[in-house]
Amino acid sequence: MNNSTVSNSTADVVLIGAGIMSATLGVMLKELQPDLTIEIFERLDVIAAESSDAMNNAGTGHSAFCELNYTPQLPDGSIEIKKAINIAEQFEISKEFWSYLIESGYITSPKAFITKVPHMSFVWGAENVEYLKKRQQALTKHHFFRDMLYSEDAAQLKQWIPLVMEGRAANEKVSATYMDIGTDVNFGSLTRALFDKLKQLPGVSLSLNHEVDDIKRTADGSWQVKVTDKTGGASRKLNTKFIFVGAGGGALPLLQKSGIPESKGFGGFPVSGQWLVCTNETVIAQHNAKVYGKASVGSPPMSVPHLDTRTVNNKKELLFGPYAGFSTRFLKKGSLLDLFKSIKFNNIKPLLSVGMHEMKLTKYLISQVLQSPADRLKALQEYFPNAKQGEWVLEHAGQRVQIIKKDDKLGGKLEFGTEVVTSADGSISALLGASPGASTSVPIMIQLIERCFKGKATSAAWQAKLKQMIPSYGLSMVKDEQLADATRARTSKVLELI
Repeated sequence: MNNSTVSNSTADVVLIGAGIMSATLGVMLKELQPDLTIEIFERLDVIAAESSDAMNNAGTGHSAFCELNYTPQLPDGSIEIKKAINIAEQFEISKEFWSYLIESGYITSPKAFITKVPHMSFVWGAENVEYLKKRQQALTKHHFFRDMLYSEDAAQLKQWIPLVMEGRAANEKVSATYMDIGTDVNFGSLTRALFDKLKQLPGVSLSLNHEVDDIKRTADGSWQVKVTDKTGGASRKLNTKFIFVGAGGGALPLLQKSGIPESKGFGGFPVSGQWLVCTNETVIAQHNAKVYGKASVGSPPMSVPHLDTRTVNNKKELLFGPYAGFSTRFLKKGSLLDLFKSIKFNNIKPLLSVGMHEMKLTKYLISQVLQSPADRLKALQEYFPNAKQGEWVLEHAGQRVQIIKKDDKLGGKLEFGTEVVTSADGSISALLGASPGASTSVPIMIQLIERCFKGKATSAAWQAKLKQMIPSYGLSMVKDEQLADATRARTSKVLELI
């Protein structure tokens, strides 16, 4: 085995992790400045095999149409819709960029990664039905959601979701909302398409089977990255001006190695997932929607149950789940020591605090781990009463690492969103967290570019290019209904969602 270390190679930008975030940032930066040199390192031997992969990702194209956890009911009974509006706009921005990729030849066909699938919320019980009705009334006041339909009528619901209504008691109080313009996004396919094009561009190098061992600040303020080729064992050191850590669950340990003050106090809480995947083609053909319900008390948002039409490798699939679980791994193909290695002096207090205050979540995860096949079938039958045990197989989904951060009142707080952690000088940035993640990758990367490339981002050339890639850039689709309608109409046409 060759254990030699080669030094002195350089790159303008280093991207760690070959997922949707690195792919998006890499393409954007090359569009903004074609002469940039970019090195991309992925620890596995394939692209998008962790969080971005189709079976490891919700694939919903999170637009807040159906996810009830984005619209909590407040103590006064009203429905908070700010987060839903924000996420809906972010997804519209993502669709703008994807349309640009189609129009500029990065991707040949939108069908390779995005398809139209109605988004629905479905609930039962008088209290939940009342909540869903209030939610629809609140959301439809905003133009993003004005086409959302609501029904308690069994005949209408049977048209929308025959499997969900089949075998259900006639007197059961149920209701659903329906958004026709929902999507299913295969982020694995999208990521692979972007990297296929990106690695053909001059100045771009993609290295699979390469593990980033260390990140160190150099005397001149730049960064030195130590990388090992896992196939041959050879190591090399690379100097760069900017690092993006888009390594999913592996981002926290790498961020900690950088030693930047902004990384202090962050911890990670890993949550694994599983899907039940339908094997009966007749059943699969009868369902065409993403049907989301309400999360169990104490469960993380990534565990919101849904009966989900997906397109994976050009084949229609039907999934239910995800069932949550606990593993000390930070990546699906990580180490059982990941969690323990992430514990540092500066994050012990937030970790212990979350451990004390999140007992409901801990109990929930333990109960999920201990579920029998009969338990899982029972959960499925709440959404599909006539589901049969022999027609579904259990498959492992992705591994998520929820953010734990310092909190002045509690000591530590568990966050279920995504957070970009950036050094004061903008020379290194890492994405932590999970949902809505991939669906909002484009606005997240735009914000990163504005923060980390401040001088260039405000230049006339970069501003013009950003406006070309994202025509609504600098404007608000939340406030401008005409702009939102025109943008949605244009991207729906380009992405063949009409």
